[in-house]
Amino acid sequence: MTVHATSVRRRLALPLLPLLPVLAVLLTGCGIRATEVPTDFGPAPSRVHCSLSGPEVTAQASGGVPVRVFLLCGSSLVAVDRTVPVPDGTADSARRLLVAQGLLDELAQSPSAAEKEAGYTTDVRGGTAVSGPAAEDPDDTLRLSTSPDDLTSYALAQIVCTFSDSAAAEGDGSVVLGGPTGPPRRYQCTDEVRSRPGSAEPPSTEVTGG
Repeated sequence: MTVHATSVRRRLALPLLPLLPVLAVLLTGCGIRATEVPTDFGPAPSRVHCSLSGPEVTAQASGGVPVRVFLLCGSSLVAVDRTVPVPDGTADSARRLLVAQGLLDELAQSPSAAEKEAGYTTDVRGGTAVSGPAAEDPDDTLRLSTSPDDLTSYALAQIVCTFSDSAAAEGDGSVVLGGPTGPPRRYQCTDEVRSRPGSAEPPSTEVTGG
């Protein structure tokens, strides 16, 4: 009788043996230890920080006007400091066009080495000229040599937000833009445009009359 009972206990214990390593892992898992097995998932992804160590413009050129232009960084628009040349004594109407052209030229310039390192880019291409209103346009109209409809959503957002934040506009957060032909439109630079320029185009309304 004793031999039979001992045999039964042994048979019952045998199925539990494969579970012992699993139980050991579960018990030790309560205190998680750093693995000693080396892992290599490649270098950590670079992070775009969109900040500069100091202002890019440290001295204003003679006759230069301090301005801000909006560059792309981390899928949003970020303002950086620039200057545009405007001779002293320039009349207001001519001054406005000089500032607008200077802003376009700055937007089309490749970002500086420090700006590139910080993650800044631009989608505005060079060669775009700006002129004043046509005969039937409102007085604050700026006409581009390239139609706004032909610009990328990023470039349009950069231009609208840069112009609306400058002496080239009326200071109400909007700018009236047109192309070589067709009626101009009043574009708004909104928080959504600044944060999502690739998918949120500047809202606009058609304007008529001088």
